[in-house]
Amino acid sequence: QVQLVESGGGLVQAGGSLRLSCLGSGNIDSINVMGWYRQAPGKQRELVASIISGGITNYADSVQGRFTISRDNAKNTVYLQMNSLKPEDTAVYYCNARFLRPGFARDYWGQGTQVTVSS
Repeated sequence: QVQLVESGGGLVQAGGSLRLSCLGSGNIDSINVMGWYRQAPGKQRELVASIISGGITNYADSVQGRFTISRDNAKNTVYLQMNSLKPEDTAVYYCNARFLRPGFARDYWGQGTQVTVSS
């Protein structure tokens, strides 16, 4: 089992910055992919950024160049640095941990943290 706790959300003006943190506990060493997703009202949850065990990162086109995902293995923490925030970035942000094996995948989710960007 893996437990995830997000923090760092809040209200910020357009153009501002926030840093989200996701603290993992439990069998975190077994996790292959860590990611951040977001869900805005009335919309589907979407991938924002992910990072694999080797450090390779992936970003949604809408956040490329503005957001940076990173991880600190010693602290079991994944971060999402969000710069140049836009009102359309407003959403609940969820931390995700994915366990992968051939033919099998399991996702773990945090409780979510609200990010609101005012214009």
